[in-house]
Formats: sequence, structure tokens, C-alpha cells
Amino acid sequence: MNVIVIGSGFAGLSTAATLANDGYNVTLLEKNNDIGGRARQFKHKGFLFDMGPSWYWMPDVFEKFFNKFNKSVSDYYDLIKLNPGFQMIFDEFETIQISSSFNEIKELFEKIEPGSSRSLELFMKEAEFKYKFSMEKLIYNPGLSFFEFFNKGIFKNILNLDLLKSYKKHVHKSFKNPKLRALLEFPVLFLGTAPEETPALYSLMAYSGFVQGTYYPDGGFVQVIKGIERLCLDLGVTIKKNQCVKKINVKDFKVESVETQNNHYSADIVVAAADYEHVDNSLLDKKYRNYNSEYWDKRVMSPSCLLFYLGIDKKINKLTHHNLFFDSDIDLHINEIYSKKIWPTDPLFYVSCPSKTDKKVAPSGMENLFLLIPISPGSKDNEETREYYFDIIINRLENYCNTKIRNHIIYNRSYCINDFVSDYNAYKGNAYGLANTLFQTANFKPRMINKKVSNLYYTGQLTVPGPGVPPSLISGQIIGDLISKKYK
Repeated sequence: MNVIVIGSGFAGLSTAATLANDGYNVTLLEKNNDIGGRARQFKHKGFLFDMGPSWYWMPDVFEKFFNKFNKSVSDYYDLIKLNPGFQMIFDEFETIQISSSFNEIKELFEKIEPGSSRSLELFMKEAEFKYKFSMEKLIYNPGLSFFEFFNKGIFKNILNLDLLKSYKKHVHKSFKNPKLRALLEFPVLFLGTAPEETPALYSLMAYSGFVQGTYYPDGGFVQVIKGIERLCLDLGVTIKKNQCVKKINVKDFKVESVETQNNHYSADIVVAAADYEHVDNSLLDKKYRNYNSEYWDKRVMSPSCLLFYLGIDKKINKLTHHNLFFDSDIDLHINEIYSKKIWPTDPLFYVSCPSKTDKKVAPSGMENLFLLIPISPGSKDNEETREYYFDIIINRLENYCNTKIRNHIIYNRSYCINDFVSDYNAYKGNAYGLANTLFQTANFKPRMINKKVSNLYYTGQLTVPGPGVPPSLISGQIIGDLISKKYK
């Protein structure tokens, strides 16, 4: 059977590998010059810039994926465990570094807030249960029936999973110090929604970051994409680049073909790993859509981003690989991007400096910087706004590092809402997908199966299990296994 997969991000590649391994004839169509979606990399005069993902958490998910094909992560790329995993910068430039050792993290917490090491131990014990239970019983479910909860014991563990408690309350119950609270809340802030709107289930993210640790694929995050690409090619997947899908042709409620700007591809099965809303509302006739525009407008989206890729012609002190600037009003930023849906007045921001770990990503004696400001999806994007926020965060970065940076920038590229729309057809320029609110978790997410077209399926960050690289990788496996189970 011929399968067409639309989109070559993590979900699309995962789908292609899973189905090819099960004997399907798979063709993967990518609209851009390079595969990888948001995880592409670009080069400029000795600098190698990862365009999107930079945090390698949940390492067991990647290992489990490759194990499915009797392979291992180490067959495709090398991992470096970062120490410190990351650092957070607060007002007055007070800095807290998170060690790769959980015992050292506990000592740090105890020093900042006496008694909190025991609280952290208990917090992470609960988070470990949520993480392992979710991996075994929840996250690999297709979300098609609520009987999935009953069949796998999820219902009887509902209280232990803390689905009905907010993550903010969960953190604040155990910790009083505002800096420790910020350290534990940031994983959902940057990748989901406001902590008070996120179920406490997602403390599982903190477990991965604080206990499992933060890793870096040697050569950049694109090495993960390259590894899965190699796997796909070895399994016989055909990858076609520069193929922008214009139409999914349906007859008698079955997809017959996929039409690009210059080709038609016949299909027995189609899996849309591109932006779900774009596929529904731009590639399908109205009568075949799963959801209308009003449905999507009511969804709560994760943040979008204003990004800057900088090449610096000198080394910069005080930065580690991952740096989180929480030196402004956290609650104000959260309220402005999630509630008011406006550009932040005084933004939090993130700086990745992979050249601290990897000499290959920048010329000798230079630094590679990736700057990110979380913003509200759908925000007005123009060059004037980009330059305004660039000035704000460069000034703060220079003040923290106590060195001139602006005059040493030899490469500067920005990327924001308009680029996410142009490159990925991202709904409202979203960067991560749907927020992990209670009513956008598991079975409440958009369905992986088209309700009207019998051989059309969806995967990726706008359906189960959710936003982020590991969930997208899992999403492709879920739909691949679901299709194989139906047709074999």
C-alpha cells in the first residue's frame, strides 16, 4: 500500500519509519529545501545554527524509538550530558545553576530554603510516578476513546496523576522561595501555558529536567533529525523535498491523491504531519474537514517565539549552554502573553550558547547564540517590533555578562510569527502547538483520525500527545501503529 506522509518534522519522520518498517511503501513530502521542520539547521560562514529545539529531555523516549527498529541512539548520534544542565538569572543578576547531579540540586535547594531538599525529594518522587505511569499507560494512547483510561488503569490512578490540580498550586504547596518556584515552573511556561492553567500532571517535565538531566546531541539538535532520516532511508522511505502540498484530493470519502505544485502522488493512505489546522482548512474541501475555523480559534495555543540567531566574534563569559533570564516580572510576562495576548512589556527570555559545549558550531574564538522570547501566537510581527525587542534583550545580556556584545555581532538573523506561517503554515504562527490545559490533554486534543475521510490521518504537535519534540516523536509512532493495526 502506498502511504503519503505530509511534513518531515519529528512526527512525520517517525510515522514514515514506523510504517516503512511494517512493509508499507512510504513517500514523505516536504515543502522546504531541508527536512526536519522546526528542527532544521542552517549554516553561515562557520556558524551552525539549530533553528528550533535545543533542550534534549526525556532521553528514554528517543532510545525507545530507535529500539523499535533494533537500533540505539548511539548508532546515530552522540549525547553529551550537560553540567550544569542550565542556569536561571534573576533580578540583581543573581544566578542559580542546576547541576547534572540530583543530590547537588537537593543541596542547592536546602541552602536557598531550609527544609526544601526533602520537599524536592517528595516532589520528584511523585513526578517520577507520573512520568513512568504516563509513559507506560497514557502517552502512547491514540486518544480515540475514553475506554483507553479504564482499560489501562488510568482512571483508578486519577488522583495520583493530579489532573485536576494546577501545576502552580502544586509547586507553591511545597516551596515558598520565589526563585525555587520559578525553577520548577519554567518547563511548562516556555513549552505550554501559564502554570495555573496547566495540570499538575506535567510535573513529569520537571522530573526529566532535574533528575534525568539535560543532554546535547553532539553537532547540534539536527543530528537527531539526520539520524531518523538515515533510519528512514535504510527502511526504504522515499523523501521528496520542495514539494509543497496544495490539495488533498478526495473521492467517495477516500483520499485518492495528494497534489503538490508540480506533481500528483497517488495514495492508499495519507498521514498529515503538517500543521493540523492548515491541512483541514486549506488542503481539504469544506465537507471533509474535521474542524472548522471557529473550533481552532477557541483552542488555547502554546506560545510562539521571537528568535534571534547571532554569530559573535569573541568569547562571552558568564553564559552556560542554557540560560534562562527571569530577571523581570514573571507574572507580568505570563499575564501579557497568555491573558492579554499582547507583546510583553519587559520580557523573560532564553539564551542558548551551544558553542560552550560544541566547538563545531562556531569558528574558533567565537560564540553561537540563540535568543528566544516567548510571545503570544497571532501577535503582530514586523521589523520595527523585532528590532525593539532585540535592543531590550541585548542590553540586558550585556549588563549580565558585563561585556560589549552588540559591536561584536557579525551575523544576525531574526525569526518570528510571519516566518512560522511562511515556513510551516503554522496556525497563528504557533511555535509549539496546543497548550497543555486540562481540556486539551489526551482525548480532548484534536483527533488523529479524520471523521469523514476513511484513509486520512493526522499526527504532530496539534494532536496527541502534545507539544515538544518527544511527544511529536511519539505521535508518529502512535499513528503508524494505529494504521498498521487497521490494515494488517
